[in-house]
Amino acid sequence: MSFENLWRSKGLSRRQLLQWGLAGVGTLAAAVACQQFRRQFSDSTIIKIPQIPDDLPTSGSSVSPMTILRDFDYGVLKQENGRTVREFQAVANSSTLQLNSALPFVSWNINGRVPGPTFRAKEGERVRVIFYNDDGHSHTMHFHGIHPAEADGVKPVRHGKTFVYEFDAEPYGVHLYHCHIAPVTRHIGKGLYGMFIVDPPGGRPPADELVLVMGGYDIDNDRQNELYAFNGIPNFFRDYPIPIYQNQLVRLYVLNMIEFDPAATFHIHANMFRVYRTGRTLTPNEETDVITMGTAERHILEFSYPYPGRYMFHPHQDLIAEHGCLGEFDVLPS
Repeated sequence: MSFENLWRSKGLSRRQLLQWGLAGVGTLAAAVACQQFRRQFSDSTIIKIPQIPDDLPTSGSSVSPMTILRDFDYGVLKQENGRTVREFQAVANSSTLQLNSALPFVSWNINGRVPGPTFRAKEGERVRVIFYNDDGHSHTMHFHGIHPAEADGVKPVRHGKTFVYEFDAEPYGVHLYHCHIAPVTRHIGKGLYGMFIVDPPGGRPPADELVLVMGGYDIDNDRQNELYAFNGIPNFFRDYPIPIYQNQLVRLYVLNMIEFDPAATFHIHANMFRVYRTGRTLTPNEETDVITMGTAERHILEFSYPYPGRYMFHPHQDLIAEHGCLGEFDVLPS
């Protein structure tokens, strides 16, 4: 169902849809905004993106973990009263994820996927997130970063209700959003979280940009995780390695959203990466091959592989890796 039909089914008029930018032109406007956004931050460097098969499994999600990897939601770009506004749509609902061949899991999610969309804006832009709760439970969207109290996302939004979060995109860096209804661990553990990237005004050098979000699944509600995953589905990138090109800069946005485990590391094999902590710097803080993150910590990691081949990445808590948080980079010859 399209966003327009969905919102009409909830009793919203066409005038309301037009006012909020959700009419049919929204998709085209979003595509144009995305192209403009990319052009602003491009230079003479040409980044090659490997061909991704279009028949990868989605396991009940609206998109596969491989699509989530390079999928950035730039919203609909508008000019209002002399200011740039990026407007996003977010719908909370429930859907069943097939975590493995034998285990279905009822997720709570944003826009039908776990993790939710990777929203992306530029520092100084006005961000407007129109949040509609189509799920049977109350939910919210709490954004990390700087914003006024009315946009803090702690007031419950009940089933069938809409709330508009509006704030300035600041500061630049890698942020996140998640539901803030108690028990927060349950709402996050069911899938209500995602990444929010605020780019610096001048952007960053061109790179093959990837998003990896670590999450955990408490299957039997004992406040311990039985399965773990990158981008929603356990062991997906073990079975379907991530293609990247040899000697090409990779910019990895990594976020730890694992509840119940106090910390998780991220490690890549046979290489080092430069760390930009919380994405808040334009120069690296350090260089290493393993970094430790508590829940909700996130960083930018940059690297390139000099040799072709397959290389593992995983948390160095081996129990977490062996229960689904494991993948490989498939480094293709330049």
